[in-house]
Parts: sequence; C-alpha cells; structure tokens
Amino acid sequence: MNFTELCNTIFVRVIDDYHKTDNVDTPINNPFEFKTIEYYLYLKNWIDTVQWHFEDIIRDPNIDPAAALVLKRRIDKSNQDRTDLVELIDSYFLDKYKDVKVLPEAVINTESPAWAVDRLSILALKIYHMQEQVDRTDATEEHIAQCTKKLNVLLEQRQDLSSAIEQLISDIESGRRYMKVYKQMKMYNDPDTNPVLYGKK
Repeated sequence: MNFTELCNTIFVRVIDDYHKTDNVDTPINNPFEFKTIEYYLYLKNWIDTVQWHFEDIIRDPNIDPAAALVLKRRIDKSNQDRTDLVELIDSYFLDKYKDVKVLPEAVINTESPAWAVDRLSILALKIYHMQEQVDRTDATEEHIAQCTKKLNVLLEQRQDLSSAIEQLISDIESGRRYMKVYKQMKMYNDPDTNPVLYGKK
C-alpha cells in the first residue's frame, strides 16, 4: 500500500466512524498508535469531518445568534488545529527525508506534501457527501443525475491528486524536489498581532 492509498483508506474509515453518531460532539476514538503517521492522518480527517458539519450547522438560517457565535469560536479553534496538524505531518516528511541529497537542479514544489494531503482529506468528505446526494430517494431525477456527474468528477480528482502526491513524494525521495515548510503566521489568533486583541485604538 503506497502513502496515498493509506491516506484514502484511513479517511474513509474516519468518515464512516464519525457517521455512526453523526454528532459534532462525539469524542474521537483514534485506533492508531500515538504519534504514528496513521494516528495523525486519522486525527486530521476527524478534524476536517467535524468542521464540515460545523459549517453545515452555522448556515442554518434559523440558528440562534448566541449559538452561532459559540460555533464560530469552535470553527476558529478547528481551523487552528487543522493548520497545526498539517505542519506536524510536514514535519514527518522533513524528518523522513532529512538525509536525502538534493540534486543541483532540484526545484521546490508549490505546496508541501501535507497541504496536498489536506486537499485529499477534504476531497474524501466531498465524495462521501456527494454519494449521499446520489443515494437520496426524495430528490428529483435531475438532482440525482447532476450529483452523479459531480461525483464522477470528484472520484477522478481523487485519483489524479493521489497520483500527483505520489509523484511529489517520489521526487523528494530522489532529490529532484525539495521541501521548505513555512509556518502559518495567522495574525488574527495572536494577541500580539491582532489589533482587537492587543487593544489598538
């Protein structure tokens, strides 16, 4: 099993595990050994899955404004956790390939492996929920047909993205590409850089 096969298998498992309760407050039950790449992949997709449903809930036009504010805070926290975990997964790749001799003609990629994995994780959620639409018995034939076309595109996209990630990893492993990781400098979460938080008049 190559890396993206591992990712996609774990992501499908996570989404199935979440939908056993389909509740954003369900505690995570990560089955993998702590600090392994499998553990981090499971956690990554769990965060994404819960946030997917946060985003559904907050779009309820009848949501209580106070509840919406609480939920917005949870979404902000989830976004920060997601970013932190992407950086952690990139650290895994940096450590794994730290001894690779980078070739003189090596080039840098537009995104790191973990940010590509982030896209793969979100794609797994799109596929699951588009499949839900295809399987609806209360929708029109036109709706089912449109969603079937979209599902086929998403499945093709997963195949293409998985292939591209495998190529990127192979290039890093062989020294044809190299990694640089820029920590996400999100200013709005930092009390020293957000004017509202540090009290700028």
